[in-house]
Amino acid sequence: MTRPAGRVLTLLELLQSGGTRTVAELADRLGVDGRTVRRYVDQLIDLDVPVESVRGRYGGYRLGAGYRLPPLMLSDDEALAVLLGLVAGRRAGTVAAGHTASETASAKIRRVLPGHLAGRLDTLLESLAFTDGPGELAAPDTGVLPPDTGVLLTIADAVRHSRPVSMRYTGGDGRRGERTLHAYGIVAHAGRWYVTGRDPGIGEDRTFRLDRITDARALPGSFEVPAGADPAARVLSGFATAGYRHEVALRIHGTAEQIRARLPAAVAILEEEEGPAAGDDPTPGRWWRVGIRAERLDWLPPVLAALDRPFVIERPDELRDLVAELADRLASFARRVP
Repeated sequence: MTRPAGRVLTLLELLQSGGTRTVAELADRLGVDGRTVRRYVDQLIDLDVPVESVRGRYGGYRLGAGYRLPPLMLSDDEALAVLLGLVAGRRAGTVAAGHTASETASAKIRRVLPGHLAGRLDTLLESLAFTDGPGELAAPDTGVLPPDTGVLLTIADAVRHSRPVSMRYTGGDGRRGERTLHAYGIVAHAGRWYVTGRDPGIGEDRTFRLDRITDARALPGSFEVPAGADPAARVLSGFATAGYRHEVALRIHGTAEQIRARLPAAVAILEEEEGPAAGDDPTPGRWWRVGIRAERLDWLPPVLAALDRPFVIERPDELRDLVAELADRLASFARRVP
């Protein structure tokens, strides 16, 4: 039988999940009567946990704001999510001011993690790569669901031990199917999670979004990871070469850093090449051939204007017209007198 102290902690976990819990609901979840629930609530209050009583037909108990942080009860999935968030925050530089607090928070959670989960977390961190450099913050896509923790840990384990993994995947077109993958690594890019590797069925490298995987299990056997495999570079290359409506070919004069500031690796492919002269422009740099695949072109003219570097549009003609229209609008605005 569960000890009373254990039931009190379970009560705290239930209240921390949010909302108002009725006495009947709490009694059922804890396996006790209503009077015992009230006694457990009194014990939490004695520990300075801010439990509020809600009156009325749908009343019960809820957790309120207190003068200090009460003990937090985290599930395995929640603890893992917090730790990964701290890792990503340090990577992006968003917790630089509170670096010590971030480290101590991570240490406290890891100290009480079950041994098996701590080991799988280490495996995941070893398998994880970022496309953003330290200090670069990519805005997360709020319309994307986070990956399932079980899927994430299973694939990370398969990456570490070079074991094939079977998974159920839903493609962008809504089609579902069973896939087998020789996973090389897990990549965090622009708020999304990806796994990249080789599909032995078709003999090609593939990249899959982790939030679209509903089931994953390791298969017997192992595979050889090719030398020089770079999962993060593979994801970026996949975005830059994906099939879209327009294939844009440009030549831009400048440094790689100047161009990458507006056209990152996930958007454009850069190739160093000699091109037409840049006139008397004293800015250091050289001509680069830039390839972009895009579903729409309307976003490119403002980007080229923001680059403020000499460029040549090789194709498509539609982009040349859009840039000219933007230039005319800007010139018209500049001539306006208040």
